[in-house]
Amino acid sequence: MTTLQILLVAGVVLSVLAGGYMLVAGPSPSKESHRRLQAVRYRHSESTDTKVESQLKKAIASRKPKAHVVAGSGSRIEALEMRLDRTGKGWTLSQYLYASLGIALFITVVVFLRTGAFMMSAGVGLLIGAGLPHMAVNYLINKRTNNFNGKFPDAIELLVRGLRSGLPVTETLGVVAQEVPGPVGEEFKAVTERIKIGRTMEESLQDTADRLNIPEFNFFCITLAIQRETGGNLAETLSNLSDVLRKRAQMKLKIKAMSSESKASAYIVGSLPFIVFGLIWWINPSYIGGFFEDDRLIVAGLGGMVWMSIGAFIMAKMVNFEI
Repeated sequence: MTTLQILLVAGVVLSVLAGGYMLVAGPSPSKESHRRLQAVRYRHSESTDTKVESQLKKAIASRKPKAHVVAGSGSRIEALEMRLDRTGKGWTLSQYLYASLGIALFITVVVFLRTGAFMMSAGVGLLIGAGLPHMAVNYLINKRTNNFNGKFPDAIELLVRGLRSGLPVTETLGVVAQEVPGPVGEEFKAVTERIKIGRTMEESLQDTADRLNIPEFNFFCITLAIQRETGGNLAETLSNLSDVLRKRAQMKLKIKAMSSESKASAYIVGSLPFIVFGLIWWINPSYIGGFFEDDRLIVAGLGGMVWMSIGAFIMAKMVNFEI
């Protein structure tokens, strides 16, 4: 059995396992969040008159169809471009692809010079070249999202103070764009610029909500849309929303503190075998050189990697909590 055949068998096994998990895993958190948001909209619309109900249904129908729910876009290329935009770094799709290709070629050359196994070198290079930029983009998106959520309650409080002082909503949005630093100010500045060129406030906010895909900002958009249709004290409603978002952030911090020990254990247990294998191979290649030459050891090594990856994935799911 050649190395290429072994890699193909391992790929088929991984595909079968991944397909089985997708069949039994149930709905994803993003789908559940979207479903809850839709339920909130319809529940509020039922408590208003016919005009408000039609306006809310029209707003829901005007949203873009999302074939790729996680990314919030209609195609995979558009999804990748939107993910790069969410990092706030201004990276383009071509830069991302060139970086992935460069990393893959570099890793392939280094591993090939060390082992002489071209197929294994190409596989490792492709894996790292595709995975490392993806992980970096995920890290930057999560970092920007956390910064946004940290400053967003302060932005809502500033909106409340502006509304209580007599300023209109559009003017208070401009004040937030100028006074709040970081991602919050950047996104609110983009909203005010859309309003200046003729877009409605609801459309401008919804465009930002679709691009960011942050539940807290979606709650804010829903609150403004319902309040503008039903009337009432907008400042009081936004003040309550700010209090809810602060309590939500506190709950996230409590869950993070309670699960930090389990996460650290999962990281150590999941990464230690790979780290030890890499260190031994780098110090004494002949000691474990059979894993790159003997077909039986190659099969055993690939099987061990598959099962350790599955175990690490399960541990990651066990310590990952959604609010």
